[in-house]
Amino acid sequence: MLTSTNPCTGKILAEYPTLNNAELHERIGDAYRAADQWQALSFDERAQTLRAVAAELRKQKSTLAELMALEMGKPIKEGGPEVEKAAGCAEYYADHAAEHLAAQTLPSDASNSYVCHQPLGTLLGILPWNAPLWLAFRYLAPALMAGNTCVMKHDPNVPGCAIAIAKIFADAGAPENIVVNLPIGNDTIETAIRDPRIAAVSFTGSGNAGRIVAAVAGSEIKPTVLELGGSDPCIVLADADLETAADIATLSRMINAGQSCIAAKRIIVEDAVYDVFVEKLQTRMAKFKSGDPLLADTDVGPIARDDLRQNLHRQVTETIKAGAKCLLGGELNDGAGFFYPPTLLIDVTEGMCAFKEETFGPVMVVIRAADVEEAVQLANETPYGLGAAVWTSNSELATNIANRLEAGQVAINGIVKTDSRLPSGGIKGSGYGRELGPHGIREFVNSKQIWVK
Repeated sequence: MLTSTNPCTGKILAEYPTLNNAELHERIGDAYRAADQWQALSFDERAQTLRAVAAELRKQKSTLAELMALEMGKPIKEGGPEVEKAAGCAEYYADHAAEHLAAQTLPSDASNSYVCHQPLGTLLGILPWNAPLWLAFRYLAPALMAGNTCVMKHDPNVPGCAIAIAKIFADAGAPENIVVNLPIGNDTIETAIRDPRIAAVSFTGSGNAGRIVAAVAGSEIKPTVLELGGSDPCIVLADADLETAADIATLSRMINAGQSCIAAKRIIVEDAVYDVFVEKLQTRMAKFKSGDPLLADTDVGPIARDDLRQNLHRQVTETIKAGAKCLLGGELNDGAGFFYPPTLLIDVTEGMCAFKEETFGPVMVVIRAADVEEAVQLANETPYGLGAAVWTSNSELATNIANRLEAGQVAINGIVKTDSRLPSGGIKGSGYGRELGPHGIREFVNSKQIWVK
């Protein structure tokens, strides 16, 4: 059984039966059998389906936002925009897939030589709980517009969201089984990956789980895209717009109760403005209101699971014991639900737990850097390489730093975010491959070379 638990109360919302092996085989087969007909459609015909799905998402936006609040604690005021973002992703690929996958003519000794982009077949998406709609659609929209069909193994935390996503396609009148939900436990993922009808795998989640997925898929010679989280640095130099930098750093860290892969997790501040900037961060963080995610004025909801909250508190506790100062939060809530207070840790150094590990919750870590060179060194002193940010009024210096940062994307004087128009992904322990933009839709196609005499 898959159990849906309300993290605001700790009470069970619902239980859902899982597929046995025979049912799993049949459901993958449903998507596999739908592939030929879906692939045969033109880009315009597929686009009609994706636009209808986008319209249906907007029609059901309030219901979906409420479901996310109940199943994983996302504040209702963030849930609505997430649904809009998912709808926008469907529309983006409906509008641009043909352009991104157009045949490319290349010079050679042939009279005509070109590369065409053809779908691989049926894909498996293994999805996390922290953005149930958005992370599903950044997998589904490009894959579908490329002509693939998709099976979706969503996180056990959000089985209701998974059912709702599949229903959106049915309600929109999409061809049957181009998206198939697989309600299975994590212990059955290997069976799904090894199914010969699965052509490739997209995975978003923890590094440990990603290594297992990559190893299994690799043993079957199946391509994968992995997004495995990060410990994103945010460098703030002395000449930065400190007010705006503090606003954006705090917003980035607190979105979704800090449960975001590309949140600003390590704030690295140049020594000359360190104390001033810490004051600005503390003032802003103190204003965030924790509470019921269904209430419109709630800024920070609960952590999705209690085991995640306990691990976050371990990281905070170990970091304080190692010499960091805690200016806000840092204590477990004794009441109902899996809440953790907005927490500000300063004077964090390289050897401390919250520097070395990814903190997935409303915990901001502030690090002092003597100068630009040390700031860059500290930023890269991590096994992760997802996103990064640089704040400075010197545009030439900012570009230089951005080029030196070991990350898949860098924001200069702005927030690190995902955008349907731009590729997103990581290096090092943050994974490989890209989602979104023109690069994302080309991950799961056969770039076939055609040579004509």
